[in-house]
Formats: sequence, structure tokens, C-alpha cells
Amino acid sequence: MSTTSFSHNFTSGPFKGSVKFPTGIFIGGKFYAGSNGTTIDILNPTNAKVLTSIAEGTADDVDRAVKVARETFETSWGLKVPGAKRGMLLYKLAELMQQHENELAALETLDNGKTFKTAKEVDLTMAIDTIRYFAGWADKIHGQVIEVDESKHAFTHREPFGVVGQIIPWNYPLALMTSKLGPALAAGNCVVLKPSEKTPLSALRMCSLINEAGFPPGVVNVVTGYEDVGAAISRHMDIDTVVFTGSHRTGRKVMEAAAKSNMKKVTLEMGGNSPSIVYNDADIELAVDWSAHGTFWNQGQSCCGSSRIFVQSGIYDAFLGRLTEKARDLRLGDPFVEGYYMGPQVSKDHFDRIMNSIQKAKREGATIHLGGERHGTTGFWIQPTIFINTKPHMEIVKEEILGPVAVVIKFEKEEDVLRQANDSPYGLAAAVFTQDFTRGMQSAKQLRVGTTWINCTNTVHCAVPFGGYKQSGIGHECGQLAMDNYFNVKSIYVNFGKRPS
Repeated sequence: MSTTSFSHNFTSGPFKGSVKFPTGIFIGGKFYAGSNGTTIDILNPTNAKVLTSIAEGTADDVDRAVKVARETFETSWGLKVPGAKRGMLLYKLAELMQQHENELAALETLDNGKTFKTAKEVDLTMAIDTIRYFAGWADKIHGQVIEVDESKHAFTHREPFGVVGQIIPWNYPLALMTSKLGPALAAGNCVVLKPSEKTPLSALRMCSLINEAGFPPGVVNVVTGYEDVGAAISRHMDIDTVVFTGSHRTGRKVMEAAAKSNMKKVTLEMGGNSPSIVYNDADIELAVDWSAHGTFWNQGQSCCGSSRIFVQSGIYDAFLGRLTEKARDLRLGDPFVEGYYMGPQVSKDHFDRIMNSIQKAKREGATIHLGGERHGTTGFWIQPTIFINTKPHMEIVKEEILGPVAVVIKFEKEEDVLRQANDSPYGLAAAVFTQDFTRGMQSAKQLRVGTTWINCTNTVHCAVPFGGYKQSGIGHECGQLAMDNYFNVKSIYVNFGKRPS
């Protein structure tokens, strides 16, 4: 059965030209139709029109991908390929991504809706840097020598798991794909990856670049599909570990399936409802700029976005006034045209979820200070929105909205705001704005989150570990710690001839 393909002519924005590539499931270095022969429509979120159709994978396709990945691991990858060679292949992939960065950024913009400027300057930069960073780790995998006694020698050996399952979301498709592929391949694992069915284009284009870079067929396998494909990965008995980024609801299902199958190790990054604290002594202009960025950048679709903004009473009115001006001036429009800051939300169901949250907040008594309405008449656009006069029990305060919605909350005392900020089942990130270094550091240490920014927000680097406390996740991505997600550690004892007593 022939596979699907995607062709498109880009006529606006910095990247102009035609692209064409296969959009089937990718197993063993080749593209195929899904086992059922069905397809998934991919929509343009700016106008809700169909862009293309891709192959719909199934549990049977996952099983086939796992078998190929296992055979590849045992015959032509893993410890059979030295770390230096694995690193060279990753460096080559990064070079190819650099050569195609405008095309990849355009694909990211097309099915996600983020601006081309963001896609190129942030997502692609992060993705390429990540592959290069982990290429450097591939030949630096070390164990430890441990003193036991004079008759024995002990050491540890790090070994790749074998076959890794990876499930990525739609908000940063390529950046999150590479943050998982990089350490997995550097460590010597083979991968079965599921991209979001909403934003699969950049992942499918990467498959051809992976072939071009020279990776053995079967090292990377991509199965597109709906939630049943992620479920099949999570419960598969021959997948050794699964790494997931996405919603708390789905993350719980991944963890449950992993536990009920082969007790595979899980790494989860499940977002949060991140607080931002602005003290009286903060540089207001700096705090406003970063708070707007933390809430509205990427259309508010950032897992670590600072949507709960706590502002101390002495500057609350001034801060709210400046943030309102800033949000009102943000331009929404064609994400390929320079000068626009926000594009649409990624999909109809996500648009509806945000709008339902806005309506519920109004029913619960919160005040819409700005926005709160649809922008335009087609596509999935939402105005930048600011709520005030909220209560701690309201859903808009307690739950992650993952949209262009800020909640601005007045506070008086430092100890009270830290209590409020920590009063959440989530703990991914937080921001603190103050010109007092000691206050900033003390607040950072008391916030129960995996990342705290002082005088900035939404800053992530491929060399710095990123992970959450509480229900925001298990394990880390980025940095050296990310490598730990992809190894078994074996302890080996050597006896120098001593007999048992």
C-alpha cells in the first residue's frame, strides 16, 4: 500500500519555496502506510483548513517498529557502535538541521501556528543546539571504580536500555523531539517515537534527515497516530523505558500502563501552573516585559509559562496598568509575517478548552480586565486575556490553562505569597522579580519547583536540567542528568582469588 506525502509551496515569510516529503509511518529507515490504511487530517490552525493527511499508525505498527528497533539494537547499534561514532552521526544530523533550518521552522509554523520568528530563533536554535550538545556526551559515558576491600575490585558500567519509547506533545514539537532523541541516541538506544497527531510535520521531515545523516535503519522509528499509539508504546512488553511530555491526564495513563506491563522506567514532564512573584522593589518595566513574555509567548502554550502573577501591593496598580498596555499592544496575525507576536491556538479542541476555562472563571466571579474573547472569525485565535479579583479556589488560579491568559493577584507579605505560590499540586517552574539578591535567592530556595528564574521567565538551555517537583514530573530533560534516563547501571565485582570464609 502506497504511503502518504506532503507538498506545499511557501510564498510568504523568510522561507519561500516548495517542499515535498513522505508522511507515512517510519520504520527501519522506510516510510509505510499504517496497518489499517487510514489517515489523519492535519489542519492549519490559522484558518482550520486541511493542510494534508498523514498515515494513521496502530498498535500493530508500534509492535512492528519495536521488533525492528530491537533487532537493530542487537546487531548494528548500542554498544556495537562506539560512542565517538554515535556522536559523529548526531553532529551530522545537527549540520543537516542547520542547512534546513528555514524549512523546518516553516513546517513548525504551518501546523503549530507559532510565529516563524519564534520557530526559527527559539525552537530551531534549541533543537540544533540540543543535538550538538548530546553529540558531545556520546563518548563521555563513564562508570565508577569503588573501593570494597583489598581482595575485591568493583566498578559500575552504564549500558543503554535497548528500545526506548518517546511521546512528544504539540507545543514545541521539534525542540522536544530533539531533547529526547539526543540523549537516547548518544547513550546507544534505539527509539520508537510518537509525535503529536496535531503537529507531526517537522518530525516526519526529520526522518529523511536522519537517513541522510547515516544512522543505521531502525535506530529511529516514528509512528504517527492518536492516543492508542501512545498507549501501545506505554504498555509494550519489549520497550525498556518510556519518556513522555504532555498533560497530567495522559501522563498518569502512561505511568499506569508502564506499571501494569513490564514495570518499565518512566520519565514524565507534565507541565504545571507556574507562579511569578513581583516584589515592591522590582524593576517594573523589566517585570512587565518578562511577565508578558511568560504568559503570552507561544500563544500561552508553554508548560512552564507564568500564568499566576502575584504582585506586591505597593506596585500592583502600576504593574497592572503597564501589563495591560503591553498585552493590548501585542499583535495577532499571520505567523509567517514579521511584526506579529502571536498566532492561533494549535487546534479546535484546545481553543474550546481555553474558552471554556475563561467562561467558567467569569461564572465563578473573576473579573476580566482585558480580552477574554475570540480574535477574528476563522481559525483558533484568542485575545490576550488578563483576569483580576480572583479567589484561590477558582479553576483559573488552580489549574494550568496553557493559553494566553494571565491571572494578576495582589499580595502583601512575602511569607504569604510563598505559601500561595506553593499551594499547587504542580511544581515545574516559578519566577521571582526583585532587585534584592538575597530576597531573590531566599524565595528561589523556598519555592517547591524544579526551575526558578530570577528577573526573567521561560528561559531553558540544553545544558541545564529541566524537570518538575510534585505532579509536574519524574526525572529531567536537558543537561547531563538527561543521560540518566537512558541507561541501566550495572555493578561488577572482581575477586582476586579470596575464598569464602
